[in-house]
Amino acid sequence: MTDGTNVTNGAYSLRPHLWHHGRVSAAPVDDLTLSERWLTVPELVDLFSTSPGRIHRLFEEKTLLAARVGGVLRVPSEFLEDREPLPELRGTLTVLSDNGFTDDEAVRWMLTVDDSMGVSPIAALRAGRKAEVRRVAQSLL
Repeated sequence: MTDGTNVTNGAYSLRPHLWHHGRVSAAPVDDLTLSERWLTVPELVDLFSTSPGRIHRLFEEKTLLAARVGGVLRVPSEFLEDREPLPELRGTLTVLSDNGFTDDEAVRWMLTVDDSMGVSPIAALRAGRKAEVRRVAQSLL
């Protein structure tokens, strides 16, 4: 689906040709199954009751991250908690950015199961494993 509606999957799937330990593919994030739901900027504006400019500032500040999916800027719903950006996300996104990850690469890494953690980095962050996620992110070159 490319219209921003719910996209549901039972589990994250690894595709060996798209992922390996270390840097992620520079390919755009066109796999809608990586997230249960992708939110567009207009949907975030409604959800946060704010302006598009405020949403883009969240992207610039690395408080929230979006990727182009199907040609549209979208945010995975897993990056949100109680209608706000997940607080633990910001520092992790800064680490990835400092390591040279593009936004698309960072989104893909955050949503893809990491062998060393046994879950996706975003799932580990949501489970309170912030230090582990950042340690793994720092080791990616």
